[in-house]
This record gives sequence, structure tokens and C-alpha cells, in this order.
Amino acid sequence: MLGIPDPLVLTAFLGCILVTLISLIYGLARRNAARDELTQEDRAWALEEKRVEDEI
Repeated sequence: MLGIPDPLVLTAFLGCILVTLISLIYGLARRNAARDELTQEDRAWALEEKRVEDEI
């Protein structure tokens, strides 16, 4: 099958393809699961970061 005579090499090859497909499906299903909420601490950090960059 696929010109690969060793069954272990064929299993590893097909396993890599299978894991890739599973990862893609999982990533597409979970891509919008995390909430994007900014806290007051995040805003303060961003303002401080911008102030430091402007000083440089």
C-alpha cells in the first residue's frame, strides 16, 4: 500500500496524517472558545507599556 513495504513505517505515516487531521478539527472547533475580556489591570499594563515605549 502506497509503495511502503514495511507495515510499521506505513502505520507511522498514516498515524501522522491522522493526528494532523484530528488537530485541525480540534483547532477549528475550539478557536472561539476563549473569552476576550480586558480587565482594568490589562488596560493599566498596556498604558504603562506604551508610556515606556514612547520614552525610548
